[in-house]
Amino acid sequence: MNSRIVNPDQYRRMPWRNGGGETIEIAKFPPDSDLDDFGWRVSTATVGADGPFSIFHGIDRTLCVLSGNGISLTFGGDKSLILDKDTAPFSFRGDVPVVARLIDGPIADLNVMTRRAGWRHAVQRHHLRTDEILVLNTPAAHTIVLCQAGAIGVGDAMDPSHLECGAALLIDDYARECKLRASATTTAFVILIDHANT
Repeated sequence: MNSRIVNPDQYRRMPWRNGGGETIEIAKFPPDSDLDDFGWRVSTATVGADGPFSIFHGIDRTLCVLSGNGISLTFGGDKSLILDKDTAPFSFRGDVPVVARLIDGPIADLNVMTRRAGWRHAVQRHHLRTDEILVLNTPAAHTIVLCQAGAIGVGDAMDPSHLECGAALLIDDYARECKLRASATTTAFVILIDHANT
């Protein structure tokens, strides 16, 4: 299994396309791509004020609230919904105008984006008890595990490693199985990214 752990001090910080905040970039492909030509991108951000989302043409997005009291999203001027820490990961098209309104103070969110002409993605949130094992057995071209809270043991007794709070595990091949063991009460996001035609 071709994998590596990326710690928060290795993440890249960059301004939002619309200038309204800052993104913490966890991973992207290709590694040297920018906002106009990435194939996929995984990032977090703090939303501190109401306002419109940046437009990303040809991009599919999934948003998850990590902390804070939630956010209301209005699509195209009429349809609205509220996302909070208990809401399932929410997917939408990045080229649809969206206006965000904070419910009660800033939030932090996880944002996954794929260029729909070449890539597709799925995002899962898992709450694990201490010593509970999560088996990843859905192969994808890229799998990212983000440890939002707690800690996760990765690998086996012969080749152990540890995923601390805030760190990400990047798996870059079609691994058949990967076992993760929660070292404490843990919240983890599993992001599966694959080619659009598979």
